[in-house]
Amino acid sequence: MDRRRQGPGCAVWVLLTLLLLAAAGAGLGWIYVTRYMPTSELADKSRIFGVSGDRVALILDNTIQEEQGIYEDGQIYLPVGWVNDYLNQRFYWDEGEELLVYALPDTIVYADASTQGENGPLIKVTSQGAYLSLGLVANYTDIRSEAFATSQIKRVYIDTQWDPYEQAAVRREGMVRERGGVKSPVITQVREGDNLRILSAMEKWSLVRTEDGYIGYIENRRLGERSTLTPVSSFEAPVYTGISMDEKVRLGFHQVTTQAANDDLEEYASVAQGMNVIVPTWFNVTSNDGTYTSLADREYVDKAHELGLQVWAMVENVSTEESVKNLDTKELMSSTSNRRRLIDNLMEEADTYGFDGFNLDFESLRSEAGPHYIQFIRELSVACRQRGLVLSVDNYVPSEYTSFYNRSEQGVFADYVIVMGYDEHYAGGDAGSVSSISFVREGIENTIEEVPKEKVINGVPFYTRVWTEKDGTTTSRAYGIASAREWVETNNVQLEWQENLGQYYGEVENENGLQRIWMEEERSLGLKVDLINEYDIAGVGCWKLGFETTDIWEVISRVE
Repeated sequence: MDRRRQGPGCAVWVLLTLLLLAAAGAGLGWIYVTRYMPTSELADKSRIFGVSGDRVALILDNTIQEEQGIYEDGQIYLPVGWVNDYLNQRFYWDEGEELLVYALPDTIVYADASTQGENGPLIKVTSQGAYLSLGLVANYTDIRSEAFATSQIKRVYIDTQWDPYEQAAVRREGMVRERGGVKSPVITQVREGDNLRILSAMEKWSLVRTEDGYIGYIENRRLGERSTLTPVSSFEAPVYTGISMDEKVRLGFHQVTTQAANDDLEEYASVAQGMNVIVPTWFNVTSNDGTYTSLADREYVDKAHELGLQVWAMVENVSTEESVKNLDTKELMSSTSNRRRLIDNLMEEADTYGFDGFNLDFESLRSEAGPHYIQFIRELSVACRQRGLVLSVDNYVPSEYTSFYNRSEQGVFADYVIVMGYDEHYAGGDAGSVSSISFVREGIENTIEEVPKEKVINGVPFYTRVWTEKDGTTTSRAYGIASAREWVETNNVQLEWQENLGQYYGEVENENGLQRIWMEEERSLGLKVDLINEYDIAGVGCWKLGFETTDIWEVISRVE
């Protein structure tokens, strides 16, 4: 049998085959490495947290904030505006006087850039604004914090939530990455036994917060059994105690425009059977330094007390042309010195005249005045609390446009929050009811969402408007209940009950044009009283005395 010699071509073919196999294997290996092997690339932490140098990243409830803190004198400082928005709105910063003001139940705390705490200055004032030390904020606020200020990437975690959360111990050391996936850059490394807070769990990865202060993703296979941890707060919130009457409030507003008008007290009281509080409009604030005019009268107070009435003196900004024209409430109340001067003077008035409380009626404020007005209420409440004076505050029916009146904060500091449940349709606007039943219900419901019901008083109108439409123009005139009845009778107006409004409606066309009225009287006011009792709020306020008849107070007295 012949044996044939193998030529060199066969060896070459074998060699080529081996080389191809090796190349294929290398290619597959490269594909495996590039696709499946974990990367050890480090994440850019400066980019993630957005800070460098002495800037401090703020992580609120595990979310990085746009605002940043600063690190100075071995402390972390937080921007006061951010603190107000997210942690504690009661840190009031007076930019003009560079003064921090904090109202506690029985005292007011003041601090400036020179005020020292245990660890250094409490406040830093920079060209970017004022900053409060983290320790100062934590002393007055129900938060917990964890700071990493010695790190190159300075950051502080602030938690405001106290709900239970999941945690897990690391059972196999591994990498915490910027995103889920082994190709994502590494933020930090965790070791066996480290405790991780679980922020969000997915099928293969979980978003966690580490002991060394980072947030990122780790493979679930590296985590041990999960457990639930419930944080416990040791913060003791200050208690802002209030004054409340032993019975429902049945309040009458007494519009006093001259000293002689104080003499109407006994006449009004004789009609208002069942009234237990009277509010004379005595103090009209007229200028931005807190100057006001006074119509207060000691004999009035003494007589009211003899009649069994409490006197809550009104402080307001709308009763005279001078106050409407000249007063800028923001300018007045954004100055700590002005607020203190006004409050000190009002306390002297209370000492002099012996009345029982104050009623604030500041209307037509612009939104930028809101925080300063609320601070005035806080500080006034401290002075009132020290003297046992009632503080009540008048408010519009809640709306998007009046949210800056901050009724929830009023509900903490004031003794009573009064809803002015009228002027649903007002002079200069479209014709309609002054106070429909749905308007009143909505006002009560929306107010008690923010204010404890035992502090809410609903104001009702002792007036209505006659609307006149002529030549495309709408005008109106206010009539008290008694005068409105006369107008209806004189003009032979036929009234029809409108169930949806809870009022009688009538109209007449004459030489004046088309005249229309949505009537306030016993039946409509009775429905409002029923709402007050239904929601079990603190009482009723009536604007204004002298507009009504005795039978109206028989209805008002049903508030109980």
